[in-house]
Amino acid sequence: MSAQSQNKVEESRTTGETAVSVSLLVDGNGQTKIDTGIGFLDHMLTLFCVHGRFDLAVTAKGDTQVDFHHTVEDVGIVVGDAIKKALSLRRGVRRYGSAVIPMDEALASVALDLSNRPYLVFIVPFACPTVGGFDTQLFKEFFRALVTRAGITCHIQVPYGANDHHMIEAVFKAFGRALAVAMEIDPKAPEVFSSKGVL
Repeated sequence: MSAQSQNKVEESRTTGETAVSVSLLVDGNGQTKIDTGIGFLDHMLTLFCVHGRFDLAVTAKGDTQVDFHHTVEDVGIVVGDAIKKALSLRRGVRRYGSAVIPMDEALASVALDLSNRPYLVFIVPFACPTVGGFDTQLFKEFFRALVTRAGITCHIQVPYGANDHHMIEAVFKAFGRALAVAMEIDPKAPEVFSSKGVL
């Protein structure tokens, strides 16, 4: 790891709907302090960090009396901004990462490219409209916001699974592991891992 990669990054965003603050250490130990006001999202972010070995603190206050949409999307935005800032310090990263994670009957696959060309493919066949009181449609919105702000091409697929909780949990674990691989320093990689010389 380079000395630069040890740097902690912080980002925040305040709107008329939410106030979100994020602190991220990429080369961490999976330690978290997360309070978004949405228990299921807190749980998934914790899994993402434990399996990616990221240290993450998130505080969010949002208009959850309306619904969870604004808070979930804005947390995705600010986490994405933090990842983008961390990447600016990490020359010579592997760039690509992937992971396939089983969770009981469900299987999740995540493949990503730190290309600075944001794109999301999200193929997850949810069986129910909600899980843990959480609108399952919001998971796609979370990842769309995150990868757009971070500049990541990301393909998320669950080819099979029967339990929505298992599918979502496998996705967050796979995303954490894939991102950790992509952000590793590769001693053989050029400063910018692209034939164009720029990402």
